[in-house]
Amino acid sequence: MESTMGSEENVNPRKKFKYLKEQVSKATLQAVKAMGFKIMTDIQAEVLPEALDGADVVATAKTGSGKTLAFLIPAVETVIKCMEKQIQGTCCIIISPTRELAIQTYSVLQEILSHHEAITSALVIGGESRKKQSAELATGVHIVVATPGRLFDHMRTKEFDYRNVCCLVLDEADKIFQYGFEEDLKQIINRLPKHRQTMLFSATQSERTDALIKSAMKEKVHNINTDEDNLMATVEGLKQGYAVCETEYRLWWLHKLLKKTRNFKVMVFFSSCKSVEFHHEFFSKYCEASVLCIHGKMSQIDRTEVITNFYNAEKVALFCTDLAARGLDIPAVDWIVQFDPPSDAN
Repeated sequence: MESTMGSEENVNPRKKFKYLKEQVSKATLQAVKAMGFKIMTDIQAEVLPEALDGADVVATAKTGSGKTLAFLIPAVETVIKCMEKQIQGTCCIIISPTRELAIQTYSVLQEILSHHEAITSALVIGGESRKKQSAELATGVHIVVATPGRLFDHMRTKEFDYRNVCCLVLDEADKIFQYGFEEDLKQIINRLPKHRQTMLFSATQSERTDALIKSAMKEKVHNINTDEDNLMATVEGLKQGYAVCETEYRLWWLHKLLKKTRNFKVMVFFSSCKSVEFHHEFFSKYCEASVLCIHGKMSQIDRTEVITNFYNAEKVALFCTDLAARGLDIPAVDWIVQFDPPSDAN
């Protein structure tokens, strides 16, 4: 999740968060300010006015565009309206394609909800206690952040009352299909109330996302694409480079880089879980930098702890596989290092 935190000079007034004061509660605006955000990103400036009016929105946005706040703010404001109308139970469901992305989204949500004591939420993902989740859902939490498979499991139980859901968010919809959750998603949508607001965010559009839009959303949909001519580009301001070295010097080169960047936030990608473990063990002993690691063979509890620690840290290196870190959108990462070749050239 990113947003502009620089000077407000020469900025279109409509791109300042305070411009939304007529549509957004004071507590939410205070939360956004406490997070350090004053100026909206392009996707936020386009999505928020429409979404806050209750419109169905389809937004094409890259990771790092600030889309997380673009759907969390309307979700929270929807809950406030439901509470004012005395509507009970779960009001909003946010679906993420991976556990890691769901955890991250939930963490950002907690920052907003720290200014809304009356709003409750639950994280519903695989790898965690189903019984504990069921007990939380039975209390009628207002906002549920979930992965498709585990959410559908709970929807088939009597403990989870989703009859009053009036807001559905599909984050990274293209990846939901990519990871094989298409059937679960169809079943979830079929069970939800028809009269609701739906927001869909995707990095790319395809026949499957188009079909989903037709089946899940109202006839009138606001399509938003803030970077239509440059979808395959990296986020603006990102500098890229590479280094060529002999195989026997790769470890030395990484050691040198980690020493150089020890006061920054760094992510280093490796090709396998074993490679992550080896390099983490080595650099934890022989490098001055603080090093964390995450890969697919770790327990969900350990992965959650690592993601949370990395998210909150300012000076740390995270060693990871590309699969384990897929979909993560962590703010203020200074360096990204692709140490091993990626598993997918795209």
